Amino acid sequence: MNKLKQLFADLEPAIADIVDQPGSPRAVYEPISYILSLGGKRIRPAMVLAAYKLYQEKYSDDVMHVAQAVEMFHNFTLLHDDIMDNSPLRRGQETAHVKWDEATAILSGDLLQIEVYEKLAEVGNVEILKLFNAMARELCEGQMNDMQFEQTEEVSNHAYLDMIRQKTAVLLGFCLQAGALLGGASSNDAQKLYNLGIYIGLSFQLMDDYLDSFGETAKVGKRIGGDILEKKKTYLWNEMWNNLDTHGKDEAIKMYSHSEHAIITFIKSKMDETGAKVSTLQKAEEYSEKSSDVLRDLNSIGDKEYLEQILEMLASRES
Repeated sequence: MNKLKQLFADLEPAIADIVDQPGSPRAVYEPISYILSLGGKRIRPAMVLAAYKLYQEKYSDDVMHVAQAVEMFHNFTLLHDDIMDNSPLRRGQETAHVKWDEATAILSGDLLQIEVYEKLAEVGNVEILKLFNAMARELCEGQMNDMQFEQTEEVSNHAYLDMIRQKTAVLLGFCLQAGALLGGASSNDAQKLYNLGIYIGLSFQLMDDYLDSFGETAKVGKRIGGDILEKKKTYLWNEMWNNLDTHGKDEAIKMYSHSEHAIITFIKSKMDETGAKVSTLQKAEEYSEKSSDVLRDLNSIGDKEYLEQILEMLASRES
């Protein structure tokens, strides 16, 4: 994956620039530096550059600013998500609201969002700003839908797929669309790349659902069965629940008075018996194939290999 390694290497100076957060009082800037320094895949800014490479060879200042903006925006959402989810850890380290306090983490998140708009203002492209605002609005709507699902007994997979489209996929769609537009893509091509980002996001989240229950801890990097214990209304859960009869649902409800191991073992068996396990993998693969189809049919004058290697990396997660 030489080209993908080069893409991440190209990003390093831009990421280092936003991690270094001068300003006073330090108490509000230090959590920003902290969350940005925790690493992560940096896949979103890489997607901006990969889409740009479809049309241009040398990076512009504008595309680097957008790459910085999407990484900052993603981390802004993490600061607030960790508070809403009461998460103690982020990438193996204390979350900002634990390391400091909730009020500081909220304020630092607000400041980071302002910095996102400062980066976008440097680009000065009204079309990209409007697309960003539409994306950010949908992401907030998706987060609220996700929270409301926690209080809903039954969720359709149509509703679930729309929620993860908003919460996860629209940001990836924006990354590809914005990178392409800055590279000189036609509106039609930019829309195709937006759709590609949606398919990538849907496939990625569905695979995450699957791996949370059927992956291996050493490969996934987190405890297996967490979604089951929380009764999260994932595609996998919904597919199982909606295919259980009344007796099966009663059994599942009663099982939650047993040990965590017994709960996870029982629910996984029901996910297998109802076909939910297979259908979740099939749905993830369906969106992955759509991603490949869009990229294959795309007319571009530049290098597709950067984006192809991102798709390969995302598809290669161990199951």
